[in-house]
Amino acid sequence: MCVYLSHLTPSLTPIVPQQSEAIVIYTGWERHALVGSDIRLSCSFFSWRWTSDDVTFSWSYRADGARDSISVFHYTGGSPYVDNKGPFRDRLEFVGNPGRRDGSILLKNLDYGDNGTFTCDAKNPPDIVGRASSVRLLVFEKVPIQAGVITGAIIGAVLGLLVLVVVIYYLMRFLVARRVFNLSVSKHGKKGKGKEGSQQRQVPVLSIGDPSKLKAAASEKKKQESRKDKK
Repeated sequence: MCVYLSHLTPSLTPIVPQQSEAIVIYTGWERHALVGSDIRLSCSFFSWRWTSDDVTFSWSYRADGARDSISVFHYTGGSPYVDNKGPFRDRLEFVGNPGRRDGSILLKNLDYGDNGTFTCDAKNPPDIVGRASSVRLLVFEKVPIQAGVITGAIIGAVLGLLVLVVVIYYLMRFLVARRVFNLSVSKHGKKGKGKEGSQQRQVPVLSIGDPSKLKAAASEKKKQESRKDKK
């Protein structure tokens, strides 16, 4: 009986189909555009598989305040299909490259009514499991300054102010050091001149003596010479 079951075991092994792996889809987070301009909405994906010939891209749109989404674009079998009855008829163009995993679309002549959320979904068989990615479109008469630009400007201004403070600090130190050096040089110069003057003043002066004493000495000398002559 055991031998019989052992012979049956190989025939009972199930055939496991090729498993699919997760696919990751990427779009932007939020896009701003002006009324009447064109904008490209990018969509790409990551998959461990080679790009399949059966790769598909699908775009849907949900207007601000609406509950349901509508399909506006689909790419399958190597051909793009644009919705010719929706709000983007004659204004949507496929500009992607499926061979490079790019399913981007171009929206033309934007209007305020185009504000809403665009969702891209992609499949790369057998990788078909993945979460769609969404990007929000905001159409303005003038594109507002984004918070990142304001933050960058503030950081740049603060850094510039810090650099200016550091430069002023070192400049002041240099000027103070130069002032101290000039004062010390001038003091040493005055001391040298004072010493030279004192030395000149201390030069001994030969004493001429009292004139009366000189006359007395001269007369005494003459007397001694006259005495010598008499002798």
